[in-house]
Amino acid sequence: MSLPPGFLDELRTRLSLGQVVGRKVMWDSRKSNQAKGDLWAPCPFHQEKSASFHVDDRKGFYYCFGCHAKGDAISFVRETENVDFMEAVRILAGEAGMPMPQRDPQAQQKADTRTQLAEVMEQAVQYYRLQLKTGVASDARAYLERRGLSQQALDRWEIGFAPDAWQGLWDHLKSKNISDELIIGAGLAKPSQKGGKPYDTFRGRIMFPIRDARGRCTAFGGRAMDPNDNAKYLNSPETELFDKGRSLYNHGPARTAAGKGQPLIVAEGYMDVIALSEAGFEAAVAPLGTAITESQLQMLWRIAPEPIIALDGDTAGLRAAMRLIDLSLPLVEAGQSLRFAMMPEGKDPDDLLKSSGAPALQKLLDEAMPMVRLLWQRETEGRVFDSPERKAALDKALRDKIKTIADPSIRNHYGQEIKELRFQLFRPQRAASGQRRTGGQRTGGGFGKWQPAPVPLQSTKSSALATGTGDAVTHMLRESVILAALITCPQVVESFETPLERLRCINPDNAALRDLILRHAHEGAEVLREKISSARGPEALENLLNASHVAIVPCIRTPGNADMARITVAEELAKLSAARGLDAEIADAAEDLTGVADEGVTWRLSQAAEAADSANRSTQKEGSGDFVTADNGVKMEKDEVTRSRAMFDAIDFSKRGRKQH
Repeated sequence: MSLPPGFLDELRTRLSLGQVVGRKVMWDSRKSNQAKGDLWAPCPFHQEKSASFHVDDRKGFYYCFGCHAKGDAISFVRETENVDFMEAVRILAGEAGMPMPQRDPQAQQKADTRTQLAEVMEQAVQYYRLQLKTGVASDARAYLERRGLSQQALDRWEIGFAPDAWQGLWDHLKSKNISDELIIGAGLAKPSQKGGKPYDTFRGRIMFPIRDARGRCTAFGGRAMDPNDNAKYLNSPETELFDKGRSLYNHGPARTAAGKGQPLIVAEGYMDVIALSEAGFEAAVAPLGTAITESQLQMLWRIAPEPIIALDGDTAGLRAAMRLIDLSLPLVEAGQSLRFAMMPEGKDPDDLLKSSGAPALQKLLDEAMPMVRLLWQRETEGRVFDSPERKAALDKALRDKIKTIADPSIRNHYGQEIKELRFQLFRPQRAASGQRRTGGQRTGGGFGKWQPAPVPLQSTKSSALATGTGDAVTHMLRESVILAALITCPQVVESFETPLERLRCINPDNAALRDLILRHAHEGAEVLREKISSARGPEALENLLNASHVAIVPCIRTPGNADMARITVAEELAKLSAARGLDAEIADAAEDLTGVADEGVTWRLSQAAEAADSANRSTQKEGSGDFVTADNGVKMEKDEVTRSRAMFDAIDFSKRGRKQH
């Protein structure tokens, strides 16, 4: 059986060699660069420990520098599955969703037709580009100029214009002796329902050529110049060349740019992609007027492991992002997900670039949220969870979504993240009586008039007292001592990595410092201080170390004393853990009590209180262990009393000055 010439090319276009080979090997993370399609692994064809097997995902070829095996996806399947050529093609075609060609004498003719259709599309590209330079396209040129497109940009994107004529393109192509079947088959014209001559698909529109990953023009997108047109944007109908659900605008150039290290950005429309690329964000693509399909999602992941979805800041853009979550969750893999950069309300990437420039867009891309955060936002935003039933409904909705994730490790991490977000939502700091958790406050009694919460002064916003009361303040103070001790003596961080990772900081500034410590402590004290100053500003470190409750700590006064720092951190972590454990037990007990206290609850509270009291006692040795009791009842170490008396005896309180010894 012979295959049509275009079949194998299409098969290689749809498949990723990296995915085919990745089922048989483990990639070397140190040598591989997945964004560039540069993959290395131990060779599957001979026994070795080093990663000498190289896959060039962009070119679709592999080569082993050890045994010199080489080939493409078809040859790899043949060798690893021990099948012949046609069976290997059949396996890969099934993965790519392509039906195998039948033993049909017309198969060759169909392949030839695809080639001819591609040639007709190129003729149309040239026609539309010429029309943009004529007088009938003056309004179109003015519009493109207002959108900030230079002549060089117009040429680079091959933008053209379809005149508002029924048979403009048709007559042009017929003058080139192109058959009716090819013009209609390419989606450039439609047959008349009234028995007349076929008419052009695109009329009175700015034309954007849509090319596949191989650079062939497969379709057009047309933007209507008439504001009253029913369809602002119109795509070519699906043809033998064009499958809308398997195509991306700017696919080839974006793949090249992503291979050079640029982030892959997914925008909504043609003009957004053009604006992004012209501003330096060249790895930009767009689906073709519809929601992203599963096939398009797989295409995106072949280009980059974490595409950034940059959707318009309106209701439609947000809805598209939410639909994409449901599509993506069952397909995510380790290192393969999505991030979301939501544009300001009412703006798209093009608007943002024009109003605020590339740095503003880059900032949004840097702050793009992971998919789990957007999932949480979708299920909680605008809702009130003031009853057990509503909380249970939230839990069920989130569980149902997380269950769709195939990878058990990712499923577990999603669960942990959701658990933390849920804790923050349902266990906020207790507000004082007469105040609402939303920040408003009552005036006078319990049913007075509501007023907005007072705005704190700038000088007090960062203070501990401004961010909590009671136990919360105590916890923040302990957090500060722990962080300060680790900053002054980073060599002890290794001993506390696990509890430090689990430390739930009340103060967001403390949380940021903790992350920096974990990330840079191994680089030494000087580098750590530089990183903190660079990330948080020099005042952050100065404010922390100069705080009164921090400056008096012995290990802070004598920086570099590892033993003292280790003891201090261990004590403060123990006290903090015990105090929060007691708070948690009290909160749980309050929920468990139903009018009458039971013995189990009482016992739990007593045990937690005892643990907290024990932790608050100093774990350090108490010198000689001999104590005396002062007249006021204070218990003091005997050695300390002796040293104090000797110091006072040495002081001469007369005007002559110190005693002569």
